[in-house]
Amino acid sequence: MEALFTSTLVVALAEIGDKTQLLAILLAVQFRRPLAVVAGIFAATIANHFLAALVGSQAAAFLEGDWFRYLIAVSFILMAAWALIPDKLDEDERPRLRDGAFLTTLVAFFLVEMGDKTQIATIALGAQFENVVLVTLGTTLGMMLANVPAVYFGEAVIRRVPLPVVRRIAALLFLAIGLWLLAETAGWI
Repeated sequence: MEALFTSTLVVALAEIGDKTQLLAILLAVQFRRPLAVVAGIFAATIANHFLAALVGSQAAAFLEGDWFRYLIAVSFILMAAWALIPDKLDEDERPRLRDGAFLTTLVAFFLVEMGDKTQIATIALGAQFENVVLVTLGTTLGMMLANVPAVYFGEAVIRRVPLPVVRRIAALLFLAIGLWLLAETAGWI
């Protein structure tokens, strides 16, 4: 259950202010079909994060040893720094609107999530916990916790949430996980 809870918390915090959350707001405003947008986000996240957790889990299985655990710890510490950098949705990442709300959301979310903070975090979580199902469920739940309110409440939510504070909390969480893994691997705890 630690894999589920940690994955949910890490991704929910990392997603606040992320470009995929901005994309969720854009899609909700453009389509005005929140259920279809939420369904597209869910399907894209399940597919993307399952593959990411699988990559992380398989990497951990092949690359056993303390050096790999140190690498995972350092990746969480680097994610802490990355979480402090605000995201923006680039013009070339804006969705095409001719395909309908669900399909546009599915494709746009899957592609925009590639190489994103939450996908990299999912790979690291998959490597840490070596449990593809629980990590995928947790990271998907985290994405939904962050994005469903964005879809339904759009810009009003973003104006009320102090994004710099949330980014700092997410960074501290990544840093704490990284330092904990570092200390555990070194035998300090």
